[in-house]
Amino acid sequence: MIDSIVQFIFESLKEMDCDIAGLDENSQLGPRGADLSSLSLAELALRVEDQYGLRFGEEETERLSGLTIGQFCAVVAERTSRAEAAAE
Repeated sequence: MIDSIVQFIFESLKEMDCDIAGLDENSQLGPRGADLSSLSLAELALRVEDQYGLRFGEEETERLSGLTIGQFCAVVAERTSRAEAAAE
């Protein structure tokens, strides 16, 4: 599941016209990596919410800049698994 989330994140970043050259799962979403603005982080969070049926609070979206791409994908995978388990 993580691999498909990582792929989705990179595809989303590319569609958002972000420079993904040199980025990997260890790259931070914020200034020390992808250097996404707060608006871009919010857009990425919305794309993930729509794709995986999740919701991020406003404070969570602000904290995304401190996460690496891999950490963010792990959060998405965990929440997706919990949502699927709750639905059963």
